[in-house]
Amino acid sequence: MDITIKSLYSEGHSLSDPYLSKYTYPWEVLPEISSIILDLAKRLPESEYRKIGNDVWIANDVSVSPTATIIGPTIIGKGTEIRPGAFIRGSVLVGQNCVVGNSTELKNCILFDCVQVPHFNYIGDSILGFESHTGAGAITSNFRSDKKKVVISNEGERLETDLYKIGAFLSDGVEVGCNSVLNPGTVIGRNSRIYPLSSVRGVVPENCIYKSSKGFEIVPMR
Repeated sequence: MDITIKSLYSEGHSLSDPYLSKYTYPWEVLPEISSIILDLAKRLPESEYRKIGNDVWIANDVSVSPTATIIGPTIIGKGTEIRPGAFIRGSVLVGQNCVVGNSTELKNCILFDCVQVPHFNYIGDSILGFESHTGAGAITSNFRSDKKKVVISNEGERLETDLYKIGAFLSDGVEVGCNSVLNPGTVIGRNSRIYPLSSVRGVVPENCIYKSSKGFEIVPMR
C-alpha cells in the first residue's frame, strides 16, 4: 500500500498543507510540528484568530470549556469545540469543525478538518486525516515497550523511521472503534474501519474492516 503523505491525506483540509507537501512520509513531519505551528501563526488573519495564551491561537468562534487545558504552541481552527477536561499538551494543530472531547489528551499531532476525538482519547505523535473519528477510549500508543525506534512494516518492506515516538497515521474517513489501541507506527488507509477492542499494528489498507476477535483479520468492505 502507498503510505506516502500524498496518498493518505487529501489537500484542502488542513492549514498544514503547504508544509506536508515537503515530505514523503507522515512520520517525517512529527519532529517539525511545533515549528510548523509557529510559522503558521505569523500568517493567521488577526480578524479571525486571537491569541489566548503563550503561543496559543484559536479562531474567534471556537468553543473552549473553562475546564480544558491548552498549552502552546497550538492552533485551533474555526468551528471547533474543546470540551470539558480536554488536555492539549502543545505542538498541536487542530483543524476546522473538530471535536476534542471529555478527558481527551492531544500531544504533538495534527488533526485535519472535521476530526472527532470526543471521549477519553489519547492522540500523540500522530496525524489524523479529514473526517476521521475515534470511538470512546481509543488511543494511539506512541512508544514501544522495548524502547527501540519504531519500524513500520508495509507489505514486507521495513521502513526505518529513526524515531522513538510515533503514534498512528489515519487517512481520511477512518473510523476507530471504542477502546481500540493503535500500536506505534500504525497506518490506516482511507475509509477503513477498526472494530472495537482491537489492537492494531502495521498497515491496514483502504476500504477495509479490521477485526481482531482472534488474532486479527482484515476483510474488504462490501
